[in-house]
Amino acid sequence: MQIYWVIALNVEGCLAISALKLTKEGPVLLEDVNKDARIPSSVSCKLIRKMQKEDLIYLKGEMIEADSGNRVKLAVKAVSLGADIEHVSNLLRWQEFEDISALALKRNGYEVQKNVRFKHAGRRWEIDVVGYKKPLVACIDCKHWGKAISPSTLSRIVDEQVDRTEAFSDSLPNVKLEAPCTRWEKANFVPAVLSLIQNSYKYVHQVPVVAVLQLQDFTAQLPLYTQELKFFQRTFTKLSHSFEN
Repeated sequence: MQIYWVIALNVEGCLAISALKLTKEGPVLLEDVNKDARIPSSVSCKLIRKMQKEDLIYLKGEMIEADSGNRVKLAVKAVSLGADIEHVSNLLRWQEFEDISALALKRNGYEVQKNVRFKHAGRRWEIDVVGYKKPLVACIDCKHWGKAISPSTLSRIVDEQVDRTEAFSDSLPNVKLEAPCTRWEKANFVPAVLSLIQNSYKYVHQVPVVAVLQLQDFTAQLPLYTQELKFFQRTFTKLSHSFEN
């Protein structure tokens, strides 16, 4: 019985990888997924229905569809079943991380901007996703790493996001950038790093490192524990509002 379950998990993992790979460019025939995974159709049909119940894919007739949210969850599923993280990460489009981040923020009442580019202190900067929900400005760096990273590398990634967040807060108001927070009296800018799976460190230098499937809960609870995290507070005056307009 134990051997059976090991085999079943391997088969499901192979199917998840094939579905993830073949849906990268859009809907795909169920038959093509079966062939790629090298799984008998009788077995794959049961697993496909299971994946549909888990909201990992959409099955429409003989076609399999998966949007950005489905594909990210499918990737996490594949990793949980033992698939190689680097291989799985390479099957995801970079934009899918940003899309799922924006969706989680929107569902929790945030106004969202993606790929926010700005200049400050003689440099060009970019933040992947920014969510605005008074008085919070969540600045998220979507990291698409596929290998286990060292503590020193993670520390560098976090420090760079802290620098981006501070630069963003200091650059506002900006006539070239419509940032909703400049209409508030004050705003708290919170840096965060998003990854495919949970790292060994949930916080680095008081900055949250959030697994993608935990992002929904993180954005919902952020207002409750902002004071425990690294953040930059800015006050916007009436003069700032006039400058922005």
